[in-house]
Amino acid sequence: MKIKVVGIIGAGSMGTGIAQISAQKGFEVLVYDLKDEILEKSLGRIDKVLEKLTAKGKITEEDKAKTMSRIKTSTNLEDFKEVDLIIEAVVENMEIKQTVFSKLDEICEEKTYFATNTSTMSITKIATATNRQAKFAGLHFFNPAPVMRLVEVIRGYYTSDETVKDLQDYVKALGKEGIEVKKDTPGFVVNRLMLPQFREAYLVYEEGVASLEDIDKAMKLGLNHPMGPFELMDYTGLDIAYDSLVYLYGEFAQPNWSPPPALKRMINAGRFGMKAGKGWYDYDKKEK
Repeated sequence: MKIKVVGIIGAGSMGTGIAQISAQKGFEVLVYDLKDEILEKSLGRIDKVLEKLTAKGKITEEDKAKTMSRIKTSTNLEDFKEVDLIIEAVVENMEIKQTVFSKLDEICEEKTYFATNTSTMSITKIATATNRQAKFAGLHFFNPAPVMRLVEVIRGYYTSDETVKDLQDYVKALGKEGIEVKKDTPGFVVNRLMLPQFREAYLVYEEGVASLEDIDKAMKLGLNHPMGPFELMDYTGLDIAYDSLVYLYGEFAQPNWSPPPALKRMINAGRFGMKAGKGWYDYDKKEK
């Protein structure tokens, strides 16, 4: 099935980014959230990004207008009945995700593919809330979605080959590279490799081996990473890193996945990262 209309559930940073890049590449997009003001903010963020791209000469005013015209919003899930693909980008909570998909399963046509943007949770388990497990998969975009080239296309236990192919075609149409995650394992590929690095970086810091700044510098200059682990945690959110480690620790039940206590202390202190103006570094003071 050729995907033409994409429904995005959740107008946070990830949902907004996925909506933007989908509309830019010619897809009709319908975005859902609980309140109109959330949706208005999402549209405002997209408009601001496109305005910057226009000012830099990367797109034309006509491109911007066409992109914005392709994005519609709704606070009613019933409006998603005829979309070709649903991408869920709500909070990382299994119960909430399953509730959303259970409702959509009753609303959407049989043709509709379902995908979750979860970064760590079981695709198979989320899919059990529906009667279309063969048409259910993971589509894990990375933040910021319009910029990051990788998308993990994750199979659930019952995901069909046709579903994977059509989702790979959609990813390719966005100008992105998709990798197929063949087994529904916690953390998939990227987070399975990244989160232990976060944990180990903290242990290196706690042991006094090097400062935060020098650990970040070492990873950037020694391994050619664009950001060090502490900078990346601040960028993505310390709460997200902590919740992901808690989930993976519960799945694997191995000590090397347990979140460092200091990470919980940072969250308790309101140091969530860049979005809070402070995390491992102080951004509200404009200094590291």
